Amino acid sequence: MRQASPSHALAAIAAALVLSWPLGAEPTPSTALGASPSTQARTSPSTELRAGSEVRALWVVRTTLTSPAAIATMVSSAKAGGFNTLLVQVRGRGDAYFQKGLEPKPPSLDAQPDFDPLAATIAHAHDAGLQVHAWINVNLVANTGELPSARGHVVFRHPEWLMVPRALAGELVSVDPRSPGYLGRLARFVRGQSNELEGLYLSPVTPAAAAYTTGIIRDIVERYDLDGVHLDYIRYPREDFDYSAGALAAFRASLVDELNAADRGRYDARAAGAEPTIYTLAYPQRWRAFRIERLTALLTAIRQAVKLVRPAAIVSAAVVPDANEAADRRLQDWRGWADAGLIDVVCPMAYTTDPAAFAAQIASAHEIAGGRPLWAGIGAYRLSPAQIAENVHAARRIGAGGVILFSYDSLADPARGPGYLSQVGRAAFTGSQ
Repeated sequence: MRQASPSHALAAIAAALVLSWPLGAEPTPSTALGASPSTQARTSPSTELRAGSEVRALWVVRTTLTSPAAIATMVSSAKAGGFNTLLVQVRGRGDAYFQKGLEPKPPSLDAQPDFDPLAATIAHAHDAGLQVHAWINVNLVANTGELPSARGHVVFRHPEWLMVPRALAGELVSVDPRSPGYLGRLARFVRGQSNELEGLYLSPVTPAAAAYTTGIIRDIVERYDLDGVHLDYIRYPREDFDYSAGALAAFRASLVDELNAADRGRYDARAAGAEPTIYTLAYPQRWRAFRIERLTALLTAIRQAVKLVRPAAIVSAAVVPDANEAADRRLQDWRGWADAGLIDVVCPMAYTTDPAAFAAQIASAHEIAGGRPLWAGIGAYRLSPAQIAENVHAARRIGAGGVILFSYDSLADPARGPGYLSQVGRAAFTGSQ
C-alpha cells in the first residue's frame, strides 16, 4: 500500500534537520568560492516567459556541452525549432560541466581547462531569449559500466554514502567502506543488474551525503544566472535500497526512544549478529516511511537553498508518471511533494510510444498535481515528428503548462538528416509539416 503523503509540518521539520547537517570536511560554496549571493542572484528579464506562455523545452544531455561550437549550434537550433527553454545536464554522474565546481570535471573537458559549458550556454541562450535550467542528476553519481576516472570523485572519497541493496546488507555491514572490496562488491552487484539499475546512487538517508548534495546545487545556483533547477534521479534505484550501515543505524536511532529496554536489547543483539536488518524487518512500514521522508527532506533542503539565492528560479523535478508506482517502487512521493509545494513544476516522464497511454499518464499526473504546473515529458527519441506533435497536442488539451522533449541530442543526431529538429518544432508547435 502506498505511504501517506508528508504534511507541510513534516516537510518543514525535515528541512530544518537537513539544513542543520554538517558538511564535515567538505568546503561550503561560500567559503570555497567567495560567492556573493547579493551580486550573483540576479534575474534575466529578457528571458522571462510571459504569463500563460507554453513552455517548449528540450532536455540537453551533457554530451552536447563539450565544445563552444556544439553549444552555439544547440542554442541556434533550439531557437529555430520554436523552443524557448533548455534543461541542460550540468551534473550527470557526480561531475561538473562548469568551472570551479566542488566535483571533478568530466574527462571530455580535460583538453579545455578554461571552457565553461554552463556559462557559454547561459550567454548564448539568454541572448536568444531562451531560458536555461540546470538539469541535475541528484542521487545517481556513477554508471554501471565503469567507475569514474577521477580519484577525487565522491564514490572514492565517500563510499560509505552510497546506497546498498538489501541483498548485500549482511555482507557489507562488516566490510570497511574504505577498503577496495567494498566499492568493488557494490559496483559488481549493480553491473550485474544493469537492465534494472542505472548505476551507483548517493543516499538521502545519510545526513552528510544529503548535505553534500545540497551544497553542490547551492554552489551552482549562487554562481550562475539560472532561470531554474531541474532535478532528475531524485529517487531510490529500487525499493530494496538503502540498506547501508549508515542508513540502518539512522533508522535504529529514529526508533530506540520508543522501545523498552528488553526489546531494544533483543533487537540490538540480533543486529550485531547475523541480522543487521532486524529493525527494518520488525518495523517494515516505518522503514518505508523513513526512507521516503529522508528523500523528501533532501528535496526540501535543495528547494530552500535554491530559493534563498534565487527566489524566482523554478524548481522542477522529473518524476515517474504513475504516482503510486513512483512511491511504491522508487520511494519517490511526488504526490506529497506537489501537495506540500516543494516543487514548482511536475515533469512526468511519459516516454511511451502509445498515444492513448501517454494521454492517460499525463491526465492522471495533471489531476494529482492539482493546481501545480505540469510539463509533459515526451520520449521524442522514440517517435516520429507526427507522433511527437500528437503528444504535444494531447498535453495541451489536458491542460499541461508545457512540454519537454527527450532529447535535443537524439533529435539533432546527424543520422536524422539536416533540419530534423526544426521539422519536429514545426509539427509540434505550428501544426505544419
